[in-house]
Amino acid sequence: MMTYHTKRTFLFVLLTLLLTGSANAQTHEAVGLKDVYRNYFTIGVAVNQRNVTDPTQMALIKKEFNSITAENDMKSGSLHPKEDVWRWQGADRIANFCRQNGIKLRGHCLVWHAQFCDWMMTDKNGRPASKRLFFKRLRKHIHTVVKRYKDVVYAWDVVNEAMDDGGPSAYRQSQLYKLYGDEFIAKAFKYAHEADPSALLFYNDYNASMPTKRDRIYNMVKKMQAAGVPITGIGMQGHCNIYGPSAQDVDAALTKYAELVSHIHITELDVRCNKEMGGQLQFSKGDTQQMTDSLAALQAAQYARLFQVFRNHKDVIDNVTFWNLCDGDSWLGVNNHPLLFDEHLQPKRAYYKVKHFNPNN
Repeated sequence: MMTYHTKRTFLFVLLTLLLTGSANAQTHEAVGLKDVYRNYFTIGVAVNQRNVTDPTQMALIKKEFNSITAENDMKSGSLHPKEDVWRWQGADRIANFCRQNGIKLRGHCLVWHAQFCDWMMTDKNGRPASKRLFFKRLRKHIHTVVKRYKDVVYAWDVVNEAMDDGGPSAYRQSQLYKLYGDEFIAKAFKYAHEADPSALLFYNDYNASMPTKRDRIYNMVKKMQAAGVPITGIGMQGHCNIYGPSAQDVDAALTKYAELVSHIHITELDVRCNKEMGGQLQFSKGDTQQMTDSLAALQAAQYARLFQVFRNHKDVIDNVTFWNLCDGDSWLGVNNHPLLFDEHLQPKRAYYKVKHFNPNN
């Protein structure tokens, strides 16, 4: 039978344990992904205007992430829709959010066949612009953009998605390539380096871990580097699904790219809950698909596999960036459920899998 003093001592110890446990839980929840991965790589997120103006979303970004990419506001077509028209407001707001909060900014992207300054490729008579005219315009554009943000941007996706997935030509048959060959790639990197010699300069593409495309990217970058083109990094977009790519393919791609560059970024990570992958703009948005327990488990397992591979390559991976803050923002549609936070900004099972890993594995 407990004495009065024994009961008091027991209750005091129990209360202390409960309070300590509660405090530890709160402290643990206050730790973001950026803190958990501080000895591995920075953790980034692609943002839109809502993300950097809504207080709740701003707080979540500041807690979880230490790198930001503008989802659309720094793409060339958005910034420079006509030769004498510049639209800086959206990009400036994101850059200023980074400046004010001490967050690194990835520049995305200077040259992409989609959302591009198509006017650059046409002369005043409506004919295809000569190489001389096109490259003059391209240089002015790149210098203007890079110099405006060089105080806050640490890395640029200079050229985006210039390689074909598996057709007869290694290069995507875009209008850029048809008119200017792969010289547009070389010139873009040259101009970006002129504008900011200290910035990391990335070639960025989707399906970059698939063997055929991996080899095409590798061969192009190797060829460019041999010609003196300042490609200093490779961006692997990482638009994955719950079934693929395999950990083996991702590991093989990272190992191969590391032969050429010492900086690899996972630039646009999401894991959709279907069998589609890649960066194509034509895809199913899963309009009626519910996030079942089985899908949540498959997604969490795929994220866990990917991050284990990423951690194993921390010597070459500098950054992993999620493509959007939450499912409600995703370019893939909310019902593909591709991100770590749901449409209500609540962490999903995959979030905890990414966050609570065993560092000895």
